[in-house]
Amino acid sequence: MESLETLLNQAEGPTLAFMHERCKLDDLAETLVAMANAQGGTILLGVSGRARARIDGLKDVAAARDMALEAALICAPPLVLPLPQIVTHADATLLLITVPPGLPHVYSLHGKYLRREGATNQPLMPDALRRLLRDRGEVSWDRLARADVTLNELDANKVAAYARRVGMTVDGHAFDFLFRRGCLARTGDGSDYCPTNAGLILFGSNIEHHFPQAEITLVQYRGRDLADEFEREDVRDTLPEAARRAERWLMEHMRKGSRMVGLERQDWTQFPPAAVREALINAIAHRDYGIRGEGIRIALFADRLECYSPGRLPGHVTLENIVTERFSRNEALVQVLADWGLIERLGYGIDRMLQQMEQAGLPPPTFRETAAGFLVVLQGQTFPIGVNEAVDTQEWVRMGLNERQIAALLHLTEHRRITNRDLQELSPTVSAETIRRDLADLVERGLLLKVGEKRATYYILK
Repeated sequence: MESLETLLNQAEGPTLAFMHERCKLDDLAETLVAMANAQGGTILLGVSGRARARIDGLKDVAAARDMALEAALICAPPLVLPLPQIVTHADATLLLITVPPGLPHVYSLHGKYLRREGATNQPLMPDALRRLLRDRGEVSWDRLARADVTLNELDANKVAAYARRVGMTVDGHAFDFLFRRGCLARTGDGSDYCPTNAGLILFGSNIEHHFPQAEITLVQYRGRDLADEFEREDVRDTLPEAARRAERWLMEHMRKGSRMVGLERQDWTQFPPAAVREALINAIAHRDYGIRGEGIRIALFADRLECYSPGRLPGHVTLENIVTERFSRNEALVQVLADWGLIERLGYGIDRMLQQMEQAGLPPPTFRETAAGFLVVLQGQTFPIGVNEAVDTQEWVRMGLNERQIAALLHLTEHRRITNRDLQELSPTVSAETIRRDLADLVERGLLLKVGEKRATYYILK
């Protein structure tokens, strides 16, 4: 996003509007609708002047923030936007409201359909409205109400954790906020709330029962092809927790190590961790959850990672324009995942994935549509383990590691994890206490990371 200084030096236009603190609620909502039906944009509240910004500032920041949230709520359907940002310029406090590009619906206010053209909000002509309804128009899966489910099926602890994350109190106001985020809907008589699909899959207490298709299957194969020998993990949880668990598994199971370049030791990973994270989070945020019987599948091979998500590319996005175009199939899911800090709301994950692969000296990711899904493939580092073992062993000797510790590290280059029992089997004549001290020393040196407690403890390369 452009800096505040850059925005203030521009004139109003298709993606930028200045509005005074005393603007009418409907005027703010109309601008939100117009930008949402076009390319998205930014509204600066506390600024006036069309050709040149005149900074007035805000006298009541809380009231301005409430008005921004209310303006999004009175749109039809309600707009789910990033939380307004409080920013300062000189001695003035302003509110920055972002309307992301690629939103999935056609929006209106009191029956009026508008589109941002130049620096004004213009009515959508019938032909333009028909085209927009054709390209968007459908109610997305995540915003559909679940009248068969009560609020009791939401996990109160997860709702409370989210409320704390976004700075809301844990009471009736939290439910009001979840409603604004598209996670709740009004019941038929309007007297209460009920979860939407988004609310249930983000905060529900029984995900496997309601959404068996939300499973993430993680598999590691030892070679470059499908084989009978593999390690598998199935993750079934609310989306934020599933994302964290799947990321931990992938980071643990990808190959990693170090090599000597001259006298300098360089650590390496099979794939750039940030690129793997982007592939995972994009799959979780943008897959088609309306497709049942199939979940996200991520496979680690010796030379590549394959990430498959159900559902072909959404909206107007194609393989040709995937880097530049934005379309959010799951508006509410994406926004809550962004609130958690798991995803960038403006949707630049593909760009970051390309950058990370380039910086690592690896080929760009490849993207492919299948008959019913979307496949991302990352090519990984191909350092031969045998070469690395010889080099690393020399370095480890110089570090003063003993034979047992070197054996433990060599075991990890092949098996990815080690337990006290594994090292005991490698050194059967050594006491259990010595084995414990050897592993503890490797942790203290920063070479290993301890995972779990007591009998469930194991170690991975840090």
